Amino acid sequence: MDKVITETIGLDLGDRRSSYCVVDQGTGEVREEGQVATTPTELGAFFRRWPAARVVLEAGGHSPWASRLAAQRCLESLVANPRMLKFIFGNQRKSDRVDARSLAKVGWMDTSLLSPVVHRSQKAQTDLAVVRLRKTLVEARTKRVNALRCTIKSLGYRLPKHAAKSLGPATLPEVPEELRTAARPMLGAIGALTERIEAYDKQVVKLAKTRYPQTEALHQVDGVGALTALAYVLTLEDPGRLRVSRDAGAYFGLVPKRDQSGQTDKQLGITKGGDALVRTLLVQCAQRILGPFGEDSALRRHGLHLAQRGGKAAKKRAVIAVARKLAVLLHRLWVTGEAYEPLRAARTA
Repeated sequence: MDKVITETIGLDLGDRRSSYCVVDQGTGEVREEGQVATTPTELGAFFRRWPAARVVLEAGGHSPWASRLAAQRCLESLVANPRMLKFIFGNQRKSDRVDARSLAKVGWMDTSLLSPVVHRSQKAQTDLAVVRLRKTLVEARTKRVNALRCTIKSLGYRLPKHAAKSLGPATLPEVPEELRTAARPMLGAIGALTERIEAYDKQVVKLAKTRYPQTEALHQVDGVGALTALAYVLTLEDPGRLRVSRDAGAYFGLVPKRDQSGQTDKQLGITKGGDALVRTLLVQCAQRILGPFGEDSALRRHGLHLAQRGGKAAKKRAVIAVARKLAVLLHRLWVTGEAYEPLRAARTA
């Protein structure tokens, strides 16, 4: 006999302490409110008190492990999408207690209003940390490279064009003599960061080959490397999460927002929902496909056709359109495992 949910718990996760509100599933009345320490031990003990409960949490830094813990101890665990609950998280009289009560009430009334987020598994989250930490080092290196170039430019000089990964202590002779003493530590820091990034790159390739062989199907597309393929697979984790491949564009926030009322239907930018890292990587791949070194393909032809329409934002729109189609294509290759034909769509047309 299936167990019946008897309570709905709204849990507003804080860094140190979390507020909770327990609502009776039958009457909707508040049964208990309070706070609990945001630790696996304390939350685990709290969830054991309510084995027949539905737990509703807000997506955030602690929600992955907390939702997994709630799923183990209680009947149901749901992670609310904050983008869809502006009336809670944009409340002008916002407080932890009010947020917990609002989450509990919405979860009690209609769970579809939560637009629940499905977190990836702990294994996928751990492996994805390699990609995310690499990104942090790349951003740190970019800031240092830009600071060095701007400093040199402010004195009337220019550092010769170099890829960021080629800058380091060996570049010191190219720096104006009066700046070499100041630039030496910065070039050393840039070189050290490059070494760490290259070490992460090796980890990414190893992870893709040993643990995620499905990334090989995604590598077939020109411009898609081990980093993008691994991040795509780990973020989506299960290709069956999408009903059809075409949903991949919306999943990664690459579809236009909609604001339609009456006869008005505004043209808006993309939603930027979903994972920002994968969206950025897909856009970078699209730029590579449309760049001077991109191989001939239906994707490239489609993007170039859009860019030729002219207009101030034509090229940007073309890049986003190619990134959106790329997201769909990668999902399709993952699901089917078939060989990629770059000009198949063009021949069909």
